[in-house]
Amino acid sequence: MSWLSSMHLPRLRLPKTTFLWSFLLSLRFAEAQNLTDGQIDVISTRLAESALESWEIGTRAQTILELNATEYSVFSSTSLPPPSSVPSSLSSSGVLTPFFTIAHDVVVNRTKANNGTTGPQPLIFADGAAADPASIGVCDSGQVDYAGAATDQLNYLLQDVPRTSDGAISHRVSQVQLWSDFVYMVPPFLAYYGVTTRNRTLVEEAYNQIKLYRNYLRDPNSSMWRHVILGASDNDEDSGNGWAAAGMLRVLATMRQSEYANTFKNEQKDLSTWVQEIHAGVYKHLDNTNVFTNYADQPPTAQGNFYDASSTSLLTSTVYRAALLLNQHTYLPFAERSRQTLFSTNSTSDITSNSSSSLQGYQHLTPEGWLTPVVNPHSYGLKGNISAEGQAFVIQLHAAYREWVQAGSKGASAALSVRTAGQMLKVMFAVGTVLGLVGVVV
Repeated sequence: MSWLSSMHLPRLRLPKTTFLWSFLLSLRFAEAQNLTDGQIDVISTRLAESALESWEIGTRAQTILELNATEYSVFSSTSLPPPSSVPSSLSSSGVLTPFFTIAHDVVVNRTKANNGTTGPQPLIFADGAAADPASIGVCDSGQVDYAGAATDQLNYLLQDVPRTSDGAISHRVSQVQLWSDFVYMVPPFLAYYGVTTRNRTLVEEAYNQIKLYRNYLRDPNSSMWRHVILGASDNDEDSGNGWAAAGMLRVLATMRQSEYANTFKNEQKDLSTWVQEIHAGVYKHLDNTNVFTNYADQPPTAQGNFYDASSTSLLTSTVYRAALLLNQHTYLPFAERSRQTLFSTNSTSDITSNSSSSLQGYQHLTPEGWLTPVVNPHSYGLKGNISAEGQAFVIQLHAAYREWVQAGSKGASAALSVRTAGQMLKVMFAVGTVLGLVGVVV
């Protein structure tokens, strides 16, 4: 006999509606909420402290625009090139100061960082990475004073970096090696530089590079991308799918907001399809934790595999961006599950002030504002403690979700139906359990 069946519990009589509504209102689960401006400031501070490598600096620069200066983000509805003068509302607020500081520091120090090299050169010495410094190029190419630095970065990619036999620019300097990260680093820079200098050929080259990389890295059976191929290392880390989807969305948005939009309709259609196929490939592996593992198509118990909130944040942000840009809503239910999980808290009190910076009780954010758990961004395949790119991805997710809501939450009915169904199952189970325990007669 079980302990439940052996208990002698009183049978209570309560009005049906009074009991049920009182119970439901008192029932509390771990809750998800939107992050406040104060909390985002804390997460941004951790990002600024930890973004030291070239790709981290470039990702941070683009994140600043998506969060604080949306009219300068490629995801804005504003036509490109962006405004030549900074609006007074932005200049007086100082939100762009970190962005311009990044550009200033990188350009001023680039000659020293590259051992006095003149002419074609990366924007920053990058420990053997040819592609990563280009992620900072968007930061520079919009500023006239830094045009020469951006041009040197462009010429370095086009003239000095090795390629595959069919023209794919290598992610690395010393050997031809293709990383899916490249799609976030180089094509967005090529497209943006092309639009700001009215060079359609460069915009086309951005698309061509993505197409070449997809041919090499995509697994046709799974629709997922390899992380690294060729050279001395192969890897299938899951963050590679997020980098690829996010980079394609940036190029697509740049094309769409440029004077060349009508001449790149087929290319935009391809990019839209390629983003969706990544989502189709990866989201079938999302389990009931709502967080992807480092290798999404392998069980969490596999050797070297673990849950990774960093890649989850980036992939989730791309679903909201795809909903906004492409009217792709299929994976919004999954994105909502992941977003709610990433921003969930065990706190029993709601945050009522947008300036509140407390992150106590969050399941995937430490009180100090670090995302957790994360892959080690400097040694893929290993679990890390902190991740600059993870910090950026959380902010990008926050910004994408905010814009999705402001635009009317397109496709929200699908996400809501799944969320509501899950909540109702929890409620029904809890109600049934309590009714059974106390023997309520209704």
